[in-house]
Amino acid sequence: MNEKIKPFEEKMGKSLDTLREDYSTIRAGRANPHLLDKLRVDYYGTPSPLQSVANISVPEARVIQIQPWESKMIKEIEKTILASDLGLTPSNDGKVIRLVFPELTEDRRKELVKEVKKKAEGTKVAVRNIRRDANDVIKKAEKSGEISEDEQEKIEEEIQKMTDKYVDLIDKEMESKSKEIMTV
Repeated sequence: MNEKIKPFEEKMGKSLDTLREDYSTIRAGRANPHLLDKLRVDYYGTPSPLQSVANISVPEARVIQIQPWESKMIKEIEKTILASDLGLTPSNDGKVIRLVFPELTEDRRKELVKEVKKKAEGTKVAVRNIRRDANDVIKKAEKSGEISEDEQEKIEEEIQKMTDKYVDLIDKEMESKSKEIMTV
């Protein structure tokens, strides 16, 4: 691979990683502890990740159990969950917080699949923008005489192949997540 386009492949890879992270926060009716990854709890005045103040487990398919290291953190954790966009109501027994995931309705599943497709489309646009930037760099290099016209064409072909590869990977991620959501 040409050295000039390596940074652009890294950017495409980062776009795909970001999509995967986004998908991990979309709930598909099953309890997934990664849904809580973005939550920050006030721990003695410091916003801390939930995982650093509590043990998080999935005892059943549709239940996340949060056991704070300190029992006085229960109220703070509940407050954070209620303020988040998870749409879940925590319940606690004084020691442990439980988040119960309701079964998703058919309509809600379809909405989530639309959201998944929208995120995939946004990532494809980002990848295509990276392709455009890479092509611009190569055209400038050809104009300034750094590379020949033949080299420019070869590199542009490489860039297109790289773009196609990432678009395919994005489609596979989208298909996989859509299938997971629609599986009851």
